[in-house]
Order: sequence, then C-alpha cells, then structure tokens
Amino acid sequence: MNIHPKVTPIYQTSVFKFGSLAELEEYYTAPSHNGRYCYSRAENPNTDELVNEVARLEGAAGGGVATGSGLGGLLAAVAATCQAGDHILCPEELYGGSVVLLTQEMTRLGISTDYVPLAELYDLGRWVKPTTRLVLAEVLSNPLLTVLDGPRLAAACREQGVKLLIDSSFTSPILTRPLSWGAAMVWHSATKYLGGHSDVMAGVVVAADEALGHRLRQVGTNLGLTLAPMESWLTVRGLKTLRLRMRQHSENALAVARFLAAHPAVAQVYYPGLETHPGHDLAQAQLLNGLFGGMMSVRLHNDTAEGADAFFQRTQLFPLAPSLAGVASSSSYPLGTSHRGVPGERRQALGITAGLIRLSVGVEEVEELLADLGQALGG
Repeated sequence: MNIHPKVTPIYQTSVFKFGSLAELEEYYTAPSHNGRYCYSRAENPNTDELVNEVARLEGAAGGGVATGSGLGGLLAAVAATCQAGDHILCPEELYGGSVVLLTQEMTRLGISTDYVPLAELYDLGRWVKPTTRLVLAEVLSNPLLTVLDGPRLAAACREQGVKLLIDSSFTSPILTRPLSWGAAMVWHSATKYLGGHSDVMAGVVVAADEALGHRLRQVGTNLGLTLAPMESWLTVRGLKTLRLRMRQHSENALAVARFLAAHPAVAQVYYPGLETHPGHDLAQAQLLNGLFGGMMSVRLHNDTAEGADAFFQRTQLFPLAPSLAGVASSSSYPLGTSHRGVPGERRQALGITAGLIRLSVGVEEVEELLADLGQALGG
C-alpha cells in the first residue's frame, strides 16, 4: 500500500528499531546517520522538520536545534559557545527571563554576564574582555520595543571576534533575518509567533555555519533539551500560517497603537510603527515587508498598580496572561511577570513602572479590539 500524506505524520515514538547490528553500526558511522533515526532525544522526523523549516526561513546553512522552551534555546546557544570562565555581553534592555537564566544560573557554572545600555553597546571595544565569547541582543527589546541596529552590532562583533546571538522572538523570520546581518545564531521562543496559537512550548536556535549548528544539536542531545515530536508537529503547523499571521498582527497593532496614542488615559505608547517612536526610522529601514509586528507597551497616565489592575479587570479581549504572540490578543504586566526577577532599582531605571502594560495584538477584527480597549481604559 502506497501512502503519501500531505502533512508529515506525528512520529510519537521515543525509539526507532534496527534489524541488525550492521544497521546499528551504519547509523553511528554514516554521515548524518544516513537518514536513519535511533532515539528521539537526539533526533526525530518531526523535530528535524521544524529545525529545517526555521533554518530555511532564516537562511541558516548550519541548521540547529529545537528545544522544550524558549529559554532552552538560549541555554543551548550559551552551552554551544561558552565554558567556565567565559563572558557574555548583553544590552540592559533585555527580557527578564534571559537575565535570570544568565545571572542566576550561568554564573553558578562560571559564565559571567555584563549588561550595557544598548546605545553604548555598539562601541563594543569598550566592553569586551579577553574571555568574551558571545553577545546577546533582541531585535525589539522586551518590553519597551527599543529597536536594535542589527547590522551595526554584527559589524562590531565581527571586528572584535565575538559571536552574536539575536533573539528574534518578537519579529519572526517574516520581519527580520539576523543571519544576513552577520549574526552567528538566531534564537526564537517558538512558543510565541512561530507556534502562534498559545498551545505549544518550544524554542529554536539556528546557526549560520555547519560547525556551530552541529554543536547546537550535540548540546541539545547531551543536555536533554530536544523538543518532543508532538510539540514539533504543532510548531510546524503554526509555521504554515506565519506569513499571513504576521501581516494581520502588524496591521492590527498599528491601528491599536494609533488609537492608544490619542487616548487621554495613555501617557506613552511604545510601538516602532508609530512615527513618534525614537526607533521608527531604523525599524522602517531594517524590518522586512513594511511590517512592525504585533507587540507594544503602554504606560498609563495613572502609573500605578491600581491603574493597571483596573484595565486588566475591565478588558474582555486582552486577558492578563504571562506570554504573547498568539492569534488571540492578550495583555501582560512586566513588573509582575517577565521582569519580576530583575532588581527593583534596575527595573525603575529601565522604565518598567507600575503602570506599564504590554499588549500582544492578535488577529481579531480590529474594530472589536479598539472598542474593547476604549471601554477598558474608561473611554
């Protein structure tokens, strides 16, 4: 019987069978295992399909690894490039989960991290040490949407002989392809836009060159980070609509940002699609397809926890949730979630105040979103 499925089946198996010792030996000695599979911690057809598709979208010749969460991808990237005694540089404007992983966990393993204001990080020679191995930066910072000059930072990293890892979770390959700037790796929390439906936890990191891609896969296997088959299948399903979703997310978000910028209850809107955003020109020149993404943050005039909580309790279409980038809109509270583990004085310096709300704009009818925001803000 010939079976030709249009969609890759789910290989929900932990192991694959061999018919002889010769087949087993061929698996371990042939280049790329000669298309065979052995143990899903190392590789699985569904996981390979996900990595290959993200690598194709990113132009990543080296391939990479899919992991059980977004932070698993960061762990794989750090473990693939750093060892005890090494040093990492990051902008101060960085997702709180990344800060906690680097500061609380990697330091215990002898890998140190310094945080520099993004505007100063481009002068990389001031900050690198002989042990600096990696620079991590976000295309659009979480949560205030500071726009990275990716080509400029990549050039500085090349000059200093340091690898650049870009977190593209807010933008996806539809808006940015950091390897084309000269980054060594691009990392996604695939839980966000790649999966897109708030029903999967996953991370993907892919590399520009084959040696680094091989090391990522090796680390994923050795540390047990590799994503399971079902989650890989779900994420691949999400990728099939990524281009369509990113266009609608971006179109809706621009309308929402313009509405909020004119609302009397809103003190400031952080969205690079607005002409008033300090990074607008850079974003317009650097982001692809004329899109600015679906993420923004809003600071209320009532810059208090009470003001923010009133919004969360009134809204019907932006429920309070700790993640982002699903087809359904949501809101988040950086002070109490993503940056909860960041010291208070540093949060204050970064502008993460009690009245700051992060919005993930979905693909619903935009008129419904605007009406809900208006009533939630008391308008």
